[in-house]
Amino acid sequence: MAKLTIRTERCKGCGLCVNACPKKLLKLAGDKINAKGHHPAEITDMEQCIACAFCATMCPDCVITVER
Repeated sequence: MAKLTIRTERCKGCGLCVNACPKKLLKLAGDKINAKGHHPAEITDMEQCIACAFCATMCPDCVITVER
C-alpha cells in the first residue's frame, strides 16, 4: 500500500497536485487553513492511491512525499 505524506504547513494551495492525480484522490481542504493562510491539499482515500507520484512531481514546493 502506498503512503502519501503532505506537509500541510508548507502547502500554498496551488492545486497542481490535484490536477495531476490520475485517480482524482487529492483535493484542497475547504475547512482547513494553514499558518500561511492557504487551503492545503489533502488525500481523500489513501487506499486507492497507486503511488504514481505525479502529485509529488508537480508540486513546486516539494511538500508531497510518496512511499511504496
